[in-house]
Amino acid sequence: MAPSTKTVLIPIAHGTEPLEAVAMITVLRRGGADVTVASVENQVGVDACHGIKMVADTLLSDITDSIFDLIVLPGGLPGGETLKNCKPLENMVKKQDTDGRLNAAICCAPALALGTWGLLEGKTATGYPVFMEKLAATCATASESRVEIDGRIVTSRGPGTTIEFSLTLVEQLYGKEKADEVSSILLVRPNPGEEYTLTELNQTNWSFEDTPQILVPIAEDSEEIEAIALVDILRRAKANVVIAAVGNSLEVVGSRKAKLVAEVLLDEVAEKSFDLIVLPGGLNGAPRFASCEKLVNMLKKQAEANKPYGGICASPAYVLEPNGLLKGKKATTHPRVSNKLSDQSHIEHRVVVDGNVITSRAPGTAMEFSLAIVEKFYGREKALQLAKATLV
Repeated sequence: MAPSTKTVLIPIAHGTEPLEAVAMITVLRRGGADVTVASVENQVGVDACHGIKMVADTLLSDITDSIFDLIVLPGGLPGGETLKNCKPLENMVKKQDTDGRLNAAICCAPALALGTWGLLEGKTATGYPVFMEKLAATCATASESRVEIDGRIVTSRGPGTTIEFSLTLVEQLYGKEKADEVSSILLVRPNPGEEYTLTELNQTNWSFEDTPQILVPIAEDSEEIEAIALVDILRRAKANVVIAAVGNSLEVVGSRKAKLVAEVLLDEVAEKSFDLIVLPGGLNGAPRFASCEKLVNMLKKQAEANKPYGGICASPAYVLEPNGLLKGKKATTHPRVSNKLSDQSHIEHRVVVDGNVITSRAPGTAMEFSLAIVEKFYGREKALQLAKATLV
């Protein structure tokens, strides 16, 4: 570890909000931080919200004497309550505060944990809207800002503010130049909090029976924010989402070394029918999809049946384009690989829907991408309700 590397602790529990945890992990690691993900449970594997499983790097009980430059608490229920009730974590966070080092929390965690522990007295803080009354009872000023900095404490509101929150933490640790560099790679929204948009051509009705059946494949080096945003948002919409691992193991290590767990191997669902197959990206993960013959054949059958499919980040360029799945379609992809698209007329658009094909650009567009899928299946009103609930 380089002498200038900053150390970060992210504790997780059963019921942690996975999109918040994963975004923190990946953005801070992109910024250069040495991030330790620690389970406060008795095992490293945790059942996060929305049926998403995560695997920590270690148990908190094994590192309670370690010193970190930053401790940052994700939200989610009952995860936030579990963090609040974890005495070793409380002691670490209080020592962090006494020693003048950074603490941060998002969603319910500012009110439930930092507030309950007395760390917000005299401070301005923010949190998830339904916890504002509880927050106001524990701090000087309850703010509705998307991110709030007061001294050595940083707070934020929910899943849709997590990337902004994490970039603020990168700036606190490494400075604005580094935060801006990471932001430009992620393609963060220029207008956070405003209504999301998409570009649609050749409008087509995406149909389903009872509940949309959606396949989200993951592979080694898949981009974690993109994968988890899809699953998180689509399950909030009540779609039936299957996470399938390409390879021989259900446990997958993503592009920033976050450990994710699939429910099935792709081989187990290769003959099943889905209303949508949608690929996360990753500059090294997408080529793994491209080299998986079963997945490519599933996508080709999806296209032949005029059923929806799509991808984000590098997947349109590395998987869809070379297999003729973007022929005659407008699409977008990550800027680093946009030269691989034969039609580059729409590469600057954040989300593009052309008939049954949907594409997007990067981790910073992942929530808009996921909401656009919700819109196609359930209508814009439902998507906007979810956008409000997640603070997009």
